Amino acid sequence: MTGFGTAEGPVGGSRVSVELRSVNHRFFNPSIKLPTPFLAWEGEVRELLRQRVVRGHLSAFVRIEQATAAGGATIDEARFASYAAEVQRLQRAHGLGGVVDVGTILRLPEVVRIARDEEAVGDGTSAELLAVVEAAVTALQGMRSNEGARLATVVSERLALIEAAVARIAVRAPERLAAQRLRLQERVAELAGGVAIDPQRLAHEVVLLADKLDVGEELDRFAAHIAAFRETLQSGGGEPVGKRLGFLLQELLREANTTGSKANDAPMLGEVVAIKEELERIREQVENLE
Repeated sequence: MTGFGTAEGPVGGSRVSVELRSVNHRFFNPSIKLPTPFLAWEGEVRELLRQRVVRGHLSAFVRIEQATAAGGATIDEARFASYAAEVQRLQRAHGLGGVVDVGTILRLPEVVRIARDEEAVGDGTSAELLAVVEAAVTALQGMRSNEGARLATVVSERLALIEAAVARIAVRAPERLAAQRLRLQERVAELAGGVAIDPQRLAHEVVLLADKLDVGEELDRFAAHIAAFRETLQSGGGEPVGKRLGFLLQELLREANTTGSKANDAPMLGEVVAIKEELERIREQVENLE
């Protein structure tokens, strides 16, 4: 599922920003980029993300935005004084005029010293960094939840189309069986060529045909799987549902294949094909759902 989340917070003597981006992926696939001072905490960051994000290619970027006053720019007063004295000596030695202002001295090398990232972080802890990451994940999950709700609506609509197709198969199944029985009787009479036919034998063949073409069990399992799919899709427990939905899709496809193999009827086969098309569309969406 796609999503975006950011957060900022203090870590030691610096302010840190965390940016998370996720795109669709069947599994949890993280890419984490940390500043050098935080590299030792990458395992903890990865574990936190793994616990909160089940699916998706997740890119995490952590930046040290700025140092606090305690760890920011400092002026080396001894170096400043040394530069000022040297400039004045050169002026006297070479008879130079003009005034050397403070700004000129401050621009000379090493007078103003900016704390490096390692120094700016100071005594920061992994707990501080994880708190910022946690806030970014919360923002990310909010966006992903909104997308998940939209996907759930789309999947529910596809599921309703499948349910309607199954209902049409249920109506057609006994009509198809009656047509097949009549066709068998006509075929047998044609082959017999006026010879008397044993009615019990014919009835037995009709029973065998009916058993071979019966899709009652498949329709019952269709109904059960659709109900379980809808219940899982609408569950509000906050638990990841993508893998369970994927399993139910496999079971629905199995019933569609079995129904198709028993159909021996153009209208029913047309419905089976339509069901498979919708199942494929749902599968593409379910792979993105947690």
